[in-house]
Amino acid sequence: MSEGAAVERDPGLQPERTRLAWRRTTLSATACAVLGAKTALHGGSSPANLVACTLCCVLWLGFLYLAHHRIHTLASTGRPPALTPGHATAAALCTMALAACGAALVL
Repeated sequence: MSEGAAVERDPGLQPERTRLAWRRTTLSATACAVLGAKTALHGGSSPANLVACTLCCVLWLGFLYLAHHRIHTLASTGRPPALTPGHATAAALCTMALAACGAALVL
């Protein structure tokens, strides 16, 4: 193909890949939350473990809400708007806090 030839781009592929990436990330967050809850409740539950388990569940629900909102936005419009900085920050903070809760439960 020559350099001057215009490449036709399918605008539907990128939102679809992004939607699938959000689904995979949600699945990973779900697995982390379930394993965190299992770790916290396995072999007796201390107050600290129950707090960490509750925090993991709340963070997972927050991430699930953000991901569902983004997936719905990607699926409902022809050209989806960019992810807002607030949503991106909230998703990143939920992910990092969920990872920290999981690490605290393991240690």
